[in-house]
Amino acid sequence: MSSDKDDLSIEDDFVAVEEEAEPQVETAKTNLSKRRTIDNMLEERRLQKQLADFDYDL
Repeated sequence: MSSDKDDLSIEDDFVAVEEEAEPQVETAKTNLSKRRTIDNMLEERRLQKQLADFDYDL
């Protein structure tokens, strides 16, 4: 019977590891999404600054 208890504890550990792996993937997707948003905002600021500095009196 002790082997049955050991098998159960091993299965429980396996399930716990599997549950932890899924949120890490979601976190990576969220971080990538945030990074893209920040990159887009910085690009927009850069373009607005170029427009503001543009010499219209050519």
